[in-house]
Amino acid sequence: MLAERRASLILLAATVLAAWGWIFSKEAIQGLPPFGFVGLRFIAASLFLMPFCVKSFRRVEKADLLRAGGVGSILSCALLSWIYAMSVSTSIGEGAFIMSLSMLFVPPIAWLLFKQVPPRIFWFSMPIAVCGLALLSLGGVGWQLSASQIWFLLAAVCLAIHFNANSRYAQRIPALVLTCVQLFVTGVIATIASLSTETWPEHVPANIWIWFALSVVVATSLRYLMQTLGQKGASAANAAIIMILEPVWTVILSVVWYYEAMPGHKIAGCSLILASLLIYRGAQPLRNRIRRRMK
Repeated sequence: MLAERRASLILLAATVLAAWGWIFSKEAIQGLPPFGFVGLRFIAASLFLMPFCVKSFRRVEKADLLRAGGVGSILSCALLSWIYAMSVSTSIGEGAFIMSLSMLFVPPIAWLLFKQVPPRIFWFSMPIAVCGLALLSLGGVGWQLSASQIWFLLAAVCLAIHFNANSRYAQRIPALVLTCVQLFVTGVIATIASLSTETWPEHVPANIWIWFALSVVVATSLRYLMQTLGQKGASAANAAIIMILEPVWTVILSVVWYYEAMPGHKIAGCSLILASLLIYRGAQPLRNRIRRRMK
């Protein structure tokens, strides 16, 4: 019981670090081109992991490395869409909630790609999420998705596609190798996109590199390490529910750090999205727990 509680606390800390990652990224792209930031960040993260998986690389077939690279290209689409949305967004809090919808997009995409019928609970939770998204897009001219919301939504769809593909290949490729390859491919694609479309500043202030370092070390390496440790010790049900808290912390930080306005319709929209995720991720584990107690 103590080990489970400790693992839950580690996961809780990981969600806080993930939320800070939004702040670090937003600050870093004030002085770095967005795609270039993603490129440097993920190449650095992959090089950080490289020494820990050199031996595993030798045991993986070249075809599987190419597959891992293909999955990484999907991840790059998600992250380039995300960082572009960040660069044009005035509310990273609502962006975090839109991105969290990626878990609800996983079942229908699995249905389309692999003929896996979505669980029954999905059909209850998805309409609630759609209502939440509609409230987020409510503005002075009625319901209209902003450019940043569209890009966040596209990033969430790409993440859902990546989740499905990643789940397939995680069964045959060591997790550390799969992660390292994907991070490196994402970094390379983002760097190419940056060199092709962006202009780099002649001078980058020192404080920007501090934000960049924090995003690499704290929000990427340390965050994923803590998430992995927490998921090893916590039950799948607890881990799934705790990880939902990331957009909640992001909204709180965005309000405190950037003084972002959260009118009533946005609070209601975020609340509905959170409710849909809690229903989708928590209903089945709760039902299983009740059944065990009734036996």
